[in-house]
Amino acid sequence: MTTPSTQPSRDTANTPRDTTPARSFPVRELVLFCALLAAVLGVYAMMGAAYSTRMLVEAACYAILALGLTIQWGYAGQFNAGVMGFVALGGFSAMLFSVPVNEEFWGTALPGELGQVLLYGVAAVFVVLGVSRLDRLGVPRKLRTLLTVLLAVVLYLLVISQLREVTEQIEDTAGFIGGFGLPAWTGWIVGGALAGGVGYFIGHVCLGLRSDYLAIATLGIAEIIKAFLKNSDWLTRGTATVSPLPWPTPGPSEIGFTLARAVYLSMTAVIIAIIFFLLHRAYHAPWGRMVRAIRDNEISSAAMGKDINRRRLEIFVLGCILMGLGGGILGTFNSLFDPNGYLPLNHTFLVLVMVILGGPGNNLGTIFGAVAVYIIWLMSEPLALFVMEIAVSLGEGAFGWEAPSNMDSRALQARVLVIGLLITLVLRYAPKGLLPEKITHHS
Repeated sequence: MTTPSTQPSRDTANTPRDTTPARSFPVRELVLFCALLAAVLGVYAMMGAAYSTRMLVEAACYAILALGLTIQWGYAGQFNAGVMGFVALGGFSAMLFSVPVNEEFWGTALPGELGQVLLYGVAAVFVVLGVSRLDRLGVPRKLRTLLTVLLAVVLYLLVISQLREVTEQIEDTAGFIGGFGLPAWTGWIVGGALAGGVGYFIGHVCLGLRSDYLAIATLGIAEIIKAFLKNSDWLTRGTATVSPLPWPTPGPSEIGFTLARAVYLSMTAVIIAIIFFLLHRAYHAPWGRMVRAIRDNEISSAAMGKDINRRRLEIFVLGCILMGLGGGILGTFNSLFDPNGYLPLNHTFLVLVMVILGGPGNNLGTIFGAVAVYIIWLMSEPLALFVMEIAVSLGEGAFGWEAPSNMDSRALQARVLVIGLLITLVLRYAPKGLLPEKITHHS
């Protein structure tokens, strides 16, 4: 007689299984990056090493900007429509910290006068903040609000009138305040911190509201930043521009254009590798899973005790920091600071297309999208001009057409057409990007 087993029977049909898909060979990634490599080699063959290396450096800078946007939009679902403003802050910081010291300014009494006015401004901010908290002392809220607004207006008019007097003297005496003469990388770090500080202010006000308010706020702040930098001649020389900006690596005058750009590209690639590694670790860490949970189901995350606004603010500030860092690296490479050169089309819409093409939330896809879109953006003009010249030559022989005098400008506008067509096709056939975010499911 057999003894019955004390082990409980196991129903294999109802046993939970790990639904995580097995790792497969990344065929799509391999094919896309091979195609991208072929495109880069084709550009080198057509345009030469100096032009192509410059293109890759700028594409790498845009990759940093795109990584900042993809963690905001891809990780947390935050739509930032003001990338241009944070890029401009990074470029401004790179200029301010790397440009040589202006002795015509520092050799006068103007620095002390300017510092005194700035201290008045800081004191005014603290006074307004103190008045805004009078309700804690029993003051009615309506009266507190009225006093805060009136005091803020009065103090602003007083400080701005004194600042205008000092800045006019600076422009007449020294042109502008100049820079600090420090290594360019110090400006990159400060640019990232400055962009993060502005992002903290915007996020603290708007992240608790609907996403469209965030887009409107970032778009408005970007235009305000550009207008301030363009009209502050005492600080940025305004439309007169500041050039050249020194590089942290050997410049073209020392080792030649191609080699200097290759060295700069190597440095930028190392920075991207570090950022990619840190973001990859954060994405797969509990922090990254929590952020994506808030993105996918905010109500459930709140029910589990997660501080939603704090996490959303963290991710928004982190993205702004990367945008400021990328803006500083790009501004230093261009060796020019021109507030008018920051355009929504180039520094917001183009970055958005890069993220859409690569895949929001996929860091590797974002880097692919940045390089691919920038190649398409730059090469659309010469390719369009080539096609137009062929059409004109055929038309002259067959129909007696006359070549238009503005073919170059018409070819330049083809970039907008090509990018618009590209984003239309991607949204139609690959709405999640060519390398969509890979979400692991567990049961």
